[in-house]
Amino acid sequence: MTMRLKIAALALALSVATPAFSQEPPIIGAWRMTSLEAGAEGNLKPVPYSGQVIFTEAGTLSVQAQNPDPKAPDTPYTANGYEAYYGPVAINDQDKTFVITIESSLVRNLVGKSMKRKFEVSDNKLVLTPDNPAEGWRVTYERY
Repeated sequence: MTMRLKIAALALALSVATPAFSQEPPIIGAWRMTSLEAGAEGNLKPVPYSGQVIFTEAGTLSVQAQNPDPKAPDTPYTANGYEAYYGPVAINDQDKTFVITIESSLVRNLVGKSMKRKFEVSDNKLVLTPDNPAEGWRVTYERY
């Protein structure tokens, strides 16, 4: 087999093994929270929070978020002002939505539940909102 034929065979094998337009969704990566807004639909107010969200290529999502007030009241997602959960995530890049099925959480009542969220990625900015606007929040992140 000549060298040219070997190179051509290798190139053909690689082209078949790799999808022509394989590209991960733009949401994949680690993101640092820059703002959290909460309140009634259409009247969101800033809330002092910090945190991060990580979407992996392996199809998992993890969230960490903290209210600076350790005595903040508990919410359906937080305990002592802290939110933490992770689990497998299904991303629908066309609809700009994802569904996480919570595998582990600081708030144990969330384990096993699925949550659908909307997302918007532009440049290095990620905005997450609930699928149901009545939940009343919006989180903005920047890529690490």
